[in-house]
Amino acid sequence: MTTLTVPSAPETRSARDAGAGDRSATRPGSKATRRGNAAAGIVAWVVALLFFFPVLWMVLTSLHSEPDAAGNPPKLFAPLTLDGYRTFFGSASGASPWPPLINSAEASVVSTLLVLCLAIPAAYALAVKPVRRWTDVMFFFLSTKMLPVVAGLLPLYIIAKQIGALDTMWYLIVLYTAMNLPIAVWMMRSFLAEVPPALFEAASLDGAGIVRTLRSVVVPIASPGIAATALICFIFSWNELLLANTLTSTVAQTAPVFLTSFVTSQGLFLAKVSAAATVISLPVLIAGFAAQDKLVQGLSLGAVK
Repeated sequence: MTTLTVPSAPETRSARDAGAGDRSATRPGSKATRRGNAAAGIVAWVVALLFFFPVLWMVLTSLHSEPDAAGNPPKLFAPLTLDGYRTFFGSASGASPWPPLINSAEASVVSTLLVLCLAIPAAYALAVKPVRRWTDVMFFFLSTKMLPVVAGLLPLYIIAKQIGALDTMWYLIVLYTAMNLPIAVWMMRSFLAEVPPALFEAASLDGAGIVRTLRSVVVPIASPGIAATALICFIFSWNELLLANTLTSTVAQTAPVFLTSFVTSQGLFLAKVSAAATVISLPVLIAGFAAQDKLVQGLSLGAVK
């Protein structure tokens, strides 16, 4: 018995055109894709300008005289002057900003190093070692951040007064370390969870202990995450005001507390405060620009699986 093969109907021109149109619409270089990329770029620039505008306004205000800075509406094209910066550096009052700046740098750097020394082993234990109910442990760490700082301010002040720790740097360093440790453990745990377990197993087979594993395996691989965590902890410590304003006076006064001294009940102070805020923001901005590559890698390390 002979079977007949019926040839399929030829593809019509309209169907071919429709298929070609679908392929061209999904092609990477198509007009729709280019329009989408252009729109996303415009939105990104608008959002970036919105975030940058307050910083630009602060810098412009710091370069104006007090009457021009306090004018309503603001005088954008007023004459520029450095009187605000001269006042900040003590040309009129004689108060030097360097001791508060050095105190802020000392408290921020030392507390950040202590946080990293404590957070990396804790995150290693939670991410690599078998810890029962590790989610409860992480929630406990994070729950300590839910307590308002003002709620613990009075007990901290009483304790500092009883042990003679008022207006001392070491007490601020301990508080900043405790303040940043929970978020550092949380971040470092997410970073270390992305490290392949085979690396830790290979280090264990080679006879490496915990200290050597942390130094030779964890630190090199998780360096972007460590940089991101360190920068965030440094920013939190540098910008902290409430504890420093309550627990310090002159010896351990930090830069944010020194900035508030320019706010007075009488007279104009907007240009001086803007100049002080600009100078005090420079260390954080410089650290952010210097570590921006590590920061982007670290913040995206635990986000993509």
